[in-house]
Amino acid sequence: MEEKLSKEEVMHVAELAKIKISEKDLEKYQIELKKLLKDVEKIHDIKGYDDEFLIAPTEEVCIMRPDKEEEMLNPEEVLKNVPRHNGNYIEVPVVINE
Repeated sequence: MEEKLSKEEVMHVAELAKIKISEKDLEKYQIELKKLLKDVEKIHDIKGYDDEFLIAPTEEVCIMRPDKEEEMLNPEEVLKNVPRHNGNYIEVPVVINE
């Protein structure tokens, strides 16, 4: 007999995924989900696998500069450099069609 999950476990997974499972598909998912879980457990058999398994080959940490409050740009000066504006708003071409 094939290993399978309980009906309650499958229904719990379905509820978390917000899907409905018919009674006729329930047994199929009991077997398929159990196979999937067994395959995922194989990850722990990888030689050298532990909690500090590296995803990237570097341990470099991204250091971001601190935010500094500076003087605000003068709106009149900014608007001198834009091709089109409407009041204090800069007009830009439409890039998304609705």
